[in-house]
Amino acid sequence: MSPLIHFMASWLVAVATTENPRDRRLITIAGVIPDIDGFGMIADVVKSIATGEPTTFFYYQRYHHYLGHGWPAAIVFTLAFACLARQRWRTALLCLAMFHLHLLCDFIASRGPTPGDIWPILYGEPVSRHPVWMWKGQWQLDGWQNRIIAVLLVFAVLGVTARRGISCLEVFSRRLDAGFVRVIQKWYSAFRPGPKPQENTRPQDQI
Repeated sequence: MSPLIHFMASWLVAVATTENPRDRRLITIAGVIPDIDGFGMIADVVKSIATGEPTTFFYYQRYHHYLGHGWPAAIVFTLAFACLARQRWRTALLCLAMFHLHLLCDFIASRGPTPGDIWPILYGEPVSRHPVWMWKGQWQLDGWQNRIIAVLLVFAVLGVTARRGISCLEVFSRRLDAGFVRVIQKWYSAFRPGPKPQENTRPQDQI
């Protein structure tokens, strides 16, 4: 699945399981962090610009789903995020769960444009070649299933933003979050007459 779907799904879980903004941020990032091994795409583009040759995406195809989608990366990232958390054990377990939710989503819905272009989960890499998991019925990455899931997640995120006074933008910036919440709550009030949602004061939201 796309990083955006991973991001929204992880944030919704974080919102439902913790009130601490720092831990919410860490849990959300844990659901996206496996895709850090896709940054080989940047090296491919830079190489193409520097040499004038067509982009082959060699490094992306070589390392994506290889360095960051196995149990070694899960352990490293979980321990690192736990050290940064306020509620360490709780956050560690949730980060580990979000990491594996990412793997499950990729296992189900990350196929390329052709039926044989399946993305396997190399769960032991880069330490071991085994186990390797794949599913022949894997959904296409830009297939209708993923599009429907993305739309549902967007509505869920907007609903939480309107009701709770927090948004997924809190992961990046409290200022962006506050501005976005004001806009969404204003729209929410305009389309739904009645008591306005609680203003986003959040005095407890400290980094």
